[in-house]
Amino acid sequence: MADGTLKIFGFEITRTKDKQAIKSIVPPRDDDGAGYVSSPSYGSHYGHYINMEGDDSKDNVQLILKYRGSAMHPEADAAIEDIVNEAITSGDMKPLLTLNLDRVPVSATIKKQMLEEFDNIYNMLNFKELGHDIFRRWYIDGRLYHHLVVDETNLNAGIQEIRYIDSAKIRKVKQIKKKTDPATGAKLVEKVDEFYIYQEKPGNQAGAIKLTGDSVSYCTSGLLDEHRKRVVSFLHKALKPITQLRMMEDSLVIYRLARAPERRMFYIDVGNLPRGKAEQYMKDIMAKYRNKLVYDAKTGEIRDDRKHMSMLEDFWLPRREGGRGTEISTLPGGENLGQIEDIIYFQKRLYRSLNVPLNRLEQEQQFSLGRATEISRDELKFQKFIDRLRNRFATFFYDILRKQLIMKNIITDQDWQTWKNEVNLDFTRDNHFSELKEAELLREKIQTLDQIQNYVGEYFSKQWVQKNILLFDDAEIERMDTEIAATQQQEPEDDQGAI
Repeated sequence: MADGTLKIFGFEITRTKDKQAIKSIVPPRDDDGAGYVSSPSYGSHYGHYINMEGDDSKDNVQLILKYRGSAMHPEADAAIEDIVNEAITSGDMKPLLTLNLDRVPVSATIKKQMLEEFDNIYNMLNFKELGHDIFRRWYIDGRLYHHLVVDETNLNAGIQEIRYIDSAKIRKVKQIKKKTDPATGAKLVEKVDEFYIYQEKPGNQAGAIKLTGDSVSYCTSGLLDEHRKRVVSFLHKALKPITQLRMMEDSLVIYRLARAPERRMFYIDVGNLPRGKAEQYMKDIMAKYRNKLVYDAKTGEIRDDRKHMSMLEDFWLPRREGGRGTEISTLPGGENLGQIEDIIYFQKRLYRSLNVPLNRLEQEQQFSLGRATEISRDELKFQKFIDRLRNRFATFFYDILRKQLIMKNIITDQDWQTWKNEVNLDFTRDNHFSELKEAELLREKIQTLDQIQNYVGEYFSKQWVQKNILLFDDAEIERMDTEIAATQQQEPEDDQGAI
């Protein structure tokens, strides 16, 4: 494709150059599924990439469409809804998620500005209403793209609007510029440029637009295929169970329709009639005794219709003179039609592939509000899985927040790289489940503490009990000792004042 068909669109944040470039023969790998292209010089990568014949972008589009189709299966949809509802929990007039800056070593003024900008991003995404849909899209597609709309004449104003981009219409690309080392002759990676290729019609090279790397927010599932080259969805390992379940359900319906009704076999005595007259005689008998009343499933009416399904037809067989005459017998319907163990097996396999507890498959089971001991190990594993999903999805907000803070000169890119691991995103949780779990854990700790109370000071130290039974860290131990000492000093004063 000619270079002129690509248009550069978006903005780029100026970054501080490294004092000393790191030499390597391989490009950095971010495991984001971006396609790498090599180019001897800048300006030739347009046509190189857009030539889709040797690229796997078409396969990615087909894979995304397969994910979306699989998500429409009833059992898969129910499992996905359980996952999304657990991850994005709506509270009573509370935001779905909040920014936690307690561990960030910055001033209170900067923290306030960061919180304000996060609220702006939260409102621009309309996350309170669309949070469930955004998370569901990311979970199903395995990737999430948003275009960050800014005023290119005034980047200091920050992001003005955040618009969703269909994952099937955009692709991230990394262009590698190499330089030959004069000492060794090896081709060393000099620079890696990141950008996005947007196509209104996937697979159509006409009208492809190049978007700068900073103008798009990109978040993946973090999962890669066996070759570690292509991003896959969380539904990837469930594709086979979903297909098998569909086949089993279709075969079950066909079997029941074919074997459920009892069919009759009519042996008609045609005597010595010629073949032509015998066939006509058979047709007359069939028309006379054939069931004509049919149940219409659409209207619920019983009407006269002879358009029967062929697999439900009775059998009409001629019998010559000398036989046993006209005879009618009944073929029994299929047995064991109520056995669906194979269907249940594949349903459970589907839920296991999605890491959803099997007890959620049985919809008739009620949620118990009793003791926390009723919380199964599968539910605890499921909660840990949800926490991993939340941590991965949080990178979507971190990326947008970083660009917003840098453009508004609140922080620098170097500042963000220094303490980005200290920034946390707190999701609203299911309060009742959390309270049950915490109450049960505390109850077990207290029971264990009561059992070894007589041995503390003789075989176990107080610090050992705090670390190994109560699971306190050093900061908690110090804080607890300080609070206990302050309480003990206050109690004599209260007693003296009472006297």
